[in-house]
Amino acid sequence: MSRLFSLLFVALIAAACSKPATEASTAAGGQTPLPEGAALNAPAKPVPAEIPDVVARVNGESITKVEFERAVEALEGRAGAPVPANQRDAIYRRVLDELVGYTLLSQEAAARKVTIPDAELDARMAQIQGQFPDPAAFAKLLAERKITMETVRNDTRRDLVVARLLQGEVESKAAVKPEQIADFYAKNPDQFKESEKVRASHILITAAKDADAATRTAARAKADGILKEVKAGKDFAALAKQHSQDPGSGPQGGDLGFFEQGQMVGPFNDAAFSMKPGTTSGIVETDFGYHIIRVVERQEGRTIPLDEVRPQLEQFLLQQNRREQTAAFVDGLKAKGKIEILM
Repeated sequence: MSRLFSLLFVALIAAACSKPATEASTAAGGQTPLPEGAALNAPAKPVPAEIPDVVARVNGESITKVEFERAVEALEGRAGAPVPANQRDAIYRRVLDELVGYTLLSQEAAARKVTIPDAELDARMAQIQGQFPDPAAFAKLLAERKITMETVRNDTRRDLVVARLLQGEVESKAAVKPEQIADFYAKNPDQFKESEKVRASHILITAAKDADAATRTAARAKADGILKEVKAGKDFAALAKQHSQDPGSGPQGGDLGFFEQGQMVGPFNDAAFSMKPGTTSGIVETDFGYHIIRVVERQEGRTIPLDEVRPQLEQFLLQQNRREQTAAFVDGLKAKGKIEILM
């Protein structure tokens, strides 16, 4: 059975089978562009330059070169870069392992006679096609990849069946217990520390550091004039909208939002963190030009309370539990299956 349109689901299995993350920051939505874990750090068996037509057999079912190469292409597409040459063996081995795992899950679902309603399949097909601007764009992609609509539908059904299998096998075991949340929070205090933050607005008059003296003098004079208007009581936000040459913050009245120590260039950072809320700086010179800074609010560094971070931490631990339970389930299938690696 084809796996050409199952690559998004392979990505799901990859996440489920990868080494669990150890930093709570992962819960904030960070993404790893290429597979991570011990497999990339330990020496991997070399992958031949010429990939064989069949890369593996799982209980007699072949995984083909075409399927393998499409999985690698999908991985590179998500990463936005080709597989690094010095990691080729490890990453290719990881991709192959994920394809083997997916095949085992598909076979187990078939053995258990897991099915999905046609209505659910129709809804998923509509979602897939809805990701394209119009039906013609979807048809063009299929034609380019030499894939029929029937293939897409069959692969999508297979993905949904495997998902249903995993849901039944893993979900109840992956539930997060309150004591797991409390334990993780207690053992990882550094993950819940917030640095001191400042919220500031600024007005920027640009002057490149390599600009001639006349240009810099004119820019400084303009900034001095605006500063006088600020000191005279004119609205800072209105002046920023009128004069600031920062295209990002100018239209928002100069608002830069909150930032931590070290996020801004040195002189700007030092000035902002030395000021009290509600105060305005003099002219601050950086490589970008001349700034007038107003500090709006200041947040001291703190440890985030457990109750505040509990929802995000619970979701992070749920994903970790799912990975561990899925990996254990796949390992069990591997132990009782016949797997031949042919490259």
